[in-house]
Amino acid sequence: MYQLNDLLHLMARLRDPQHGCPWDLQQNYASIVPHTLEEAYEVADAIESGDFEHLPGELGDLLFQVVYYSQLGQEEGRFDFATVVDAITRKLVRRHPHVFPDGDLYGSFDLPRLDEAAIKQRWEEIKAEERAEKSAAPEQLSLLDDVPGALPALSRAAKLQKRTAQVGFDWPDALPVVDKVREELDEVLVAMSENDPEAMAEEIGDLLFVTVNLARHLKVDPENALRGANGKFERRFRFIEQALRERGQPIEACDLAELDALWDEAKKAEQPLSCG
Repeated sequence: MYQLNDLLHLMARLRDPQHGCPWDLQQNYASIVPHTLEEAYEVADAIESGDFEHLPGELGDLLFQVVYYSQLGQEEGRFDFATVVDAITRKLVRRHPHVFPDGDLYGSFDLPRLDEAAIKQRWEEIKAEERAEKSAAPEQLSLLDDVPGALPALSRAAKLQKRTAQVGFDWPDALPVVDKVREELDEVLVAMSENDPEAMAEEIGDLLFVTVNLARHLKVDPENALRGANGKFERRFRFIEQALRERGQPIEACDLAELDALWDEAKKAEQPLSCG
């Protein structure tokens, strides 16, 4: 069975200037990013669908992305795979003083442990220290500095809100957020009545943002919730397509009322059967 060192050797061969793969030799950090994002979503899809048979392969594809960046870093003399492993291990040891009280990865299990409240407080302190270390101007440090700009918009909205909630910038519970959702929806309707494209886009953005806040208060991950809704929509629409195929009826020949009726059938088909 191949090991990690074999994968590192394979990557080096692919990038060999004389004998490597032409496609791999053309790649750089930026060109690999879309592949990294795609592989991460394929891992998520395999987990959501319970496809554990193919999950190891998807995880391997994702691991290969890390190996790829590490090879590029090594070629430029910036870092290598060992540097990546060292960095994440050091960070996780530092962030888990409740597991490694003396900061030693292989330290004793018998040292004093922190309680849950202390764990959470120390976690936030450590994150703040890390942000300060990364900042070129610590006096201008923001709570939001390390929220990645490349995150999917729903996930980034949730992270921004969660971060500011740490300092009390948040609603006390979900009900005021529901009122805010209604308020933002009313503002969308005003923009629609004025037929103002820029205002409509802005108000829709505000509505989405506050809906994420509602999801956060209800302890629902908005990205996962929308992925679930997407999957449900796709499943029901495929039901409609299949039903029309069986009738020999083109979907383009159907009016909205017919499609809605089939949509209702798709919903009923998903409902569990009652026991009399």
